[in-house]
Amino acid sequence: MPQPLARIVEQLKREPSRTGSIIITVFGDAIVPRGGSVWLGTLLEFFAALDIEPGVVRTAMSRLAGDGWLERNKVGRNSFYRLVKKGRQTFDTATRHIYDPPPSDWTGRFELLLIGNAEAREASRDALKNAGFGSPLPGVWVAPSGAPVPDEALHAIRLEVSAEDDSGRRLLSESWPLERTADAYLKFIKTFEPLRGWINRGAPLSDADAFTARILLIHHYRRVVLRDPLLPTALLPRDWPGRAARQLCGEIYRGLLSASEQWLDRHASNENGPLPKPNGELGRRFESP
Repeated sequence: MPQPLARIVEQLKREPSRTGSIIITVFGDAIVPRGGSVWLGTLLEFFAALDIEPGVVRTAMSRLAGDGWLERNKVGRNSFYRLVKKGRQTFDTATRHIYDPPPSDWTGRFELLLIGNAEAREASRDALKNAGFGSPLPGVWVAPSGAPVPDEALHAIRLEVSAEDDSGRRLLSESWPLERTADAYLKFIKTFEPLRGWINRGAPLSDADAFTARILLIHHYRRVVLRDPLLPTALLPRDWPGRAARQLCGEIYRGLLSASEQWLDRHASNENGPLPKPNGELGRRFESP
């Protein structure tokens, strides 16, 4: 394993267990574009490269299934998993947030959602966060006008407000922890810049290492970008590190894609055998606007 990747893996080991989160990354980044279902043995082989025990992976899979994210199909002694409908809806929103270019057109106005019922707030909270909404007050959510409203919040009262006056800008500053997000972007850049250097030098990288690097790249980037509301450039600080982080992530991702897909071709399977070839959406990830 190349040194830059080995350092990233060692850093992961020092963090609290994130096996469930990495499983979700594997599904969204690599399995959904190839039909959505995968053999448990494929996942165990991948996690072995991270020194994560099979029992830990199985426990995380069971929890995700119990929480309504995954469903299991057992064929003989083999188990196959796919995202359930609820998980796919949330994931489709998150996928656009991660891979699509930030919106370039902005009307100068913001969408304001009001959710009065405490139970409804709880049910819609994660979906709204993943869709890029910020919350200045309990039951109040805000995003640039035109942001898609997830199904979980379709019952909310919807208003439009201007962000061009002082009260509007105060609303923005209290809705999103931009300083904390900026720090997380800088940490991401520091962690993955050596890997970009390794790839740009044409240093050798096995198919297995390419797949491991790709999943950990998106795992780390997803944790930051899903906290980022992707505000219009006019509202961001001039030195906002989100732009550099996206460029870095996209460059590394494209550098890893071919070899990592070869690993899937050779090692990943579903109920019908080897996974089907990926859909066309995969090649459009991290395109420029």
